[in-house]
This record gives sequence, structure tokens and C-alpha cells, in this order.
Amino acid sequence: MTTPAATLRSLLARPDRAVLAPGCYDALTASLIERAGFEAAYLSGASIAYTRLGRPDIGLTTAAEVENVIANIRDRCPDLPLVVDADTGFGNAMNVQRTVRTFERAGASAIQLEDQLMPKRCGHLAGKRVVPAADMVGKIKAACDARRDASTIIIARTDALGVNGFDDAMARAAAYVDAGCDLLFVEAPQDEAQMRTVSARFAARVPLLANMVEGGTTPIRDAASLAAAGFKLVIFPGAATRVLVFALEKFFADLKRDGSSAAWRDRMLDLKGLNAVLGTDALLEAGRAYDPEIQDA
Repeated sequence: MTTPAATLRSLLARPDRAVLAPGCYDALTASLIERAGFEAAYLSGASIAYTRLGRPDIGLTTAAEVENVIANIRDRCPDLPLVVDADTGFGNAMNVQRTVRTFERAGASAIQLEDQLMPKRCGHLAGKRVVPAADMVGKIKAACDARRDASTIIIARTDALGVNGFDDAMARAAAYVDAGCDLLFVEAPQDEAQMRTVSARFAARVPLLANMVEGGTTPIRDAASLAAAGFKLVIFPGAATRVLVFALEKFFADLKRDGSSAAWRDRMLDLKGLNAVLGTDALLEAGRAYDPEIQDA
């Protein structure tokens, strides 16, 4: 049987096409991504912090919290390739190995590790720090050794561009590819020229990830143009959360003003519509097979 990780590898191997993976933060958003017909989803560590903790992406989430979200998504979406943001691996190389094993067991198809110093922060925030490149090389090797399924993809991300400059980011990227990562993520290129340089240096060696952050430092481009530029995985990690916050702020303001949700009825599902999305009827029908009263009737 083909695993979601193997499926993702096949998708990344297609010529001249990129996998577009919207960001999710729970089983509901992952199921909506799948329902919309996307080929993969990206489990955003930032969005988990936003939605579970109501806090920014500054390294507050734990490995266990992320693992729990992965397991819930995999139970709801058993076949959806899931790219998981594992931050720094939650510690040193030995912690990375445990993170890879637990995330893989929970259902991750690809596991992303970054070279920031703990506590990490959003890649598009100022004030980041990075570990020595040699430490990250060790983490990448540890991650590759720890995976149980050879199809599980190890993603290496460098945040050095915003800390030490573009040349250091390129040197680290080369070292991380040599260390055996399956996919390369150079975070926060500042312009089209830097994006072209990343592609020119590495696209022939390893699949590349492009991170589209609304309001971030990287120019926003569509998946087709990024694929033409040599990128194989395009993520919009926090877009769903930004849409959610934008809409809910307006909804709550109107509800407080009116004392009713009437103004939003044409922009929301009713109970029947929500149950249709959740698959309530199918679950209830499946449960009838285990109901002794129905079996005895």
C-alpha cells in the first residue's frame, strides 16, 4: 500500500510542477484542505501557537502538542500527505531523533527542521539566532537515521539569511544538502534575485520549498510561477489563520452590536451544512452496525 509519504515523494518528482500545500492547524482545517482538492497540507507550527495558545510563534509550543495535532489530522485524513513543521526538533540531535520517531508514528509525511537557536521565532520576525552550521548538519543526519519509513521526507530549513546574510545562508544550504536532507528550505529571501539564486544553485540537486507569508519579507508569487522558477513545494502556512482572525473579528463585532448573527447568515453554514462537511450522517450510519438495539430489531 502506498503511504502518504511515498505519495508526496512522487508528487515532488514531477517535472515543472509544484505541490501547493496550504497551512492547517487542526483536523478540521486539514479536512477542508483535502475537501478542496489540494494534494498536501502543511501543519504550521506558528498556526498551532496562534490557535491553541493564542500566542505568537516564539517557540512556546511543545513537541507533544504538535504530535497530538498530527495524530488527529491523520485519523481524519488518512491519505493526505502532511508536511509538519517541527521547529528546531525541540532540542539537540537526540531530541531530534525522538521528534522524528514520534511525529512519523503520529502520521507525518515530511518533517521540517530549522537551524534556529531555541527558543525559536517566526522566520519573518527580527531577532532570530542560529546554531552553528555543524550542529544543524548533525541534526539532519540524526533525523535521517531515525526515520522508520525511508519515504519520510526530511526538510532542512536555514534561517541564516536574516541573521548572518545571504552568503552564509547559501553556505549552510549546501552543507545541509550534503548532509542528506530530502528537501531544502531557505527561509525569507528578500527579493526575486535571491530566490533565483537559490534555485540556480540548488534546484538541480534537491527539491526546494518556497514559503509565502502575507506581509513577510519574501515576494508573494503563485504556485505556477514558483514551479517555473524551480521550486517544488509551495506553502501558504498561516494564510488560513489570518483569514480566520480577520473574519472572526468582524463577526464578533457585529454579534456584539446586533445581539444576533443575522448579518452573517449568508457567510456561514447552518447546522445542517456544517454536519454535511463533517460527515455526520456517514458516521452515524457506521455506528449503527455496532448498536445492539438495531442489530436485535
